[in-house]
Amino acid sequence: MPEARPRLLYVTDLAYEARGRRYCDEDIRLTSRLREDFDLALCHPRDAAALMGRFDAVVVRNSGPVLEYRAAYDDFRERALRDGVRVYNPLTGKADMAGKQYLLDLTAAGHPVIPTVDRATDLDRLPPAERYVVKPRLGADSIGLRIVSAGELGGLDLSCGSFLVQPHIDFAYEVSFYFVDHDFQYALHAPDPDRRWELKPYEPTAEDLEFAHGFIAWNGLEHGIQRVDACRAPGGELLLVELEDLNPYLSLDALPQEAQDAFVTAMSASLRRFLGA
Repeated sequence: MPEARPRLLYVTDLAYEARGRRYCDEDIRLTSRLREDFDLALCHPRDAAALMGRFDAVVVRNSGPVLEYRAAYDDFRERALRDGVRVYNPLTGKADMAGKQYLLDLTAAGHPVIPTVDRATDLDRLPPAERYVVKPRLGADSIGLRIVSAGELGGLDLSCGSFLVQPHIDFAYEVSFYFVDHDFQYALHAPDPDRRWELKPYEPTAEDLEFAHGFIAWNGLEHGIQRVDACRAPGGELLLVELEDLNPYLSLDALPQEAQDAFVTAMSASLRRFLGA
């Protein structure tokens, strides 16, 4: 008899709409390729907890902001950890998977990140700026984000710790570095800050890769897909914007075909290592 193939439950919200991105197209294409190596079924994130026991692993991909289904996600996470379900990415990530606390931790530790505070008493730790970004600690996809003037800072209610405050950076461009396990795969950047979803391939320097690898090492995930989002600050240095370790959108359609093929190969190999297959 032929050897049984690993069974994957691929979690995605095919109906989720995001500006400038089509999650469904990416997951349809990616799953069509992964089916060459795995038996695979798709499900909505609200259904993952009920179905996951029938599979060898759960692959969380373009499942949308957790805020849209917080109770279902918390139930999925609790049951997966309790029952020892293999989840890819593993649920031990310290970055966006666990909220935005990591931005505060990295700021306090002196890492190259956009300075971030969450208390009124710490506002003086931020560098002077004409404008500031205020965003929910549990936000995603810019939900709830607003920009305030320096004069409005004093009127913010930060007593409950639900919001983060950062200086508004007039960056030259944003750039994202994509990793499978600890291996760099490709980088994309948005040359026009006003059209941040129009991405083009980016050739990173050795310094760029050292910057990105530092955050991958800090997070400590042995398996999975991560995206390091950064901006090129006015002084030329890179600053971390976000470390996405739950369900990073991959923008595969911005890559040439050979790069897309290389990514699928890397992801498939990573999943096999993860499963011990």
